Amino acid sequence: MTTSQAFTLWHRARLVTLATEQGWGLIDQGALLTRGDRIEWVGAEADLPPGLNIPERHDLGGALVTPGLVDAHTHLVYGGDRAREFEMRLQGASYEDIALAGGGIVSTVAATRAASDEALWQSARQRAHALMAEGVTTLEVKSGYGLSAEHEARCLRVARRLGAELPLTVRTTCLSAHALPPEFAGRADDYIDAVCQWLPALHAEGLVDAVDAFCERIAFSPAQTQRVFEVAHRLGLPVKLHAEQLSDQGGAALAASFGALSCDHLEYLSDAGIAAMAQAGTVAMLLPGAYYFLRETKLPPIAALRASGVPIAIATDHNPGSSPTLSPLLMLNMACTLFRLTPEEALRGMTQHAAKALGLADRGRLLAGSRADLAVWGLKHPNELAYAFGQRPDCRRVVAGRWA
Repeated sequence: MTTSQAFTLWHRARLVTLATEQGWGLIDQGALLTRGDRIEWVGAEADLPPGLNIPERHDLGGALVTPGLVDAHTHLVYGGDRAREFEMRLQGASYEDIALAGGGIVSTVAATRAASDEALWQSARQRAHALMAEGVTTLEVKSGYGLSAEHEARCLRVARRLGAELPLTVRTTCLSAHALPPEFAGRADDYIDAVCQWLPALHAEGLVDAVDAFCERIAFSPAQTQRVFEVAHRLGLPVKLHAEQLSDQGGAALAASFGALSCDHLEYLSDAGIAAMAQAGTVAMLLPGAYYFLRETKLPPIAALRASGVPIAIATDHNPGSSPTLSPLLMLNMACTLFRLTPEEALRGMTQHAAKALGLADRGRLLAGSRADLAVWGLKHPNELAYAFGQRPDCRRVVAGRWA
């Protein structure tokens, strides 16, 4: 640091730095110095370096400050809803039953294709604001409800617009291999051929940050998934995978062989899949909202993931069919109550490890050099974030070093 540089001071705060691999990293009477969109210094206010030019100061009044939340798995752009399917499940139909009967994802595809660009934008914007109100500063948005070159591009453009017009980082993921659209009924291999043809054009337009697929009995096989991943690899795009949600298809091991950023859901994840993920450094993205909403009973192998050192992330999985929540804080609670994570593990899962699941190494902890994305809470201790479910504490956000 030099005295000629101008800094912004954020002080009188209780900082939750998550600076080490275990523990909250609490600093009482803490302060941060930011310059531009970066954190330059973190510590106790009493230890502030002397002689600095600090023209702008923000007294946080003893507020709790965490890294901004990262919601690293959402399907935010779509039309319609699936409330009727919720009733059907309550009457005994399974997620798989509904999908095989022509409901599920393909019903949302029809509603999405019928919606105008403006309608998709307005609904996605409203959903993004709900996530932002609970501390989200970085968001992933998947496609997968267009399922044609034209409509996948429309959805990805809306996602890009969210990042351009809102105080929010948005990462876009192409999930064209999400389900089989009706015009390709009985021709899954032909559809995968089409997806492999769209990807280069979508990437060339600047619409894709990563590529995902749904590897499952009701979706696509490991061999079909591999074909999509091979195209992504040639384009230099990282991959992610909806894996082992309803059965063990070996998708996690396949994704790990491509160095996947994350494998998501994972209720039926095997020991072999865990070992492959650990070796590849792939994040386990757990989605308690979908687990709860679908009334699943088979838990992801949390203890084995911990023992193998696989990072565990948490996300809302916001989508109209299996996780219509827009509450990241409720997901922290469910991660604790349903999956038996500790409150610290849950918060790391929606900050540090969620950022890793997006390939973003510059956020998720309060460290010098990190992006200055903060959530400022009217709370005393970070365990309250997971504790008080159904409540929305006062929350202000700092994005790229500025109030947002």
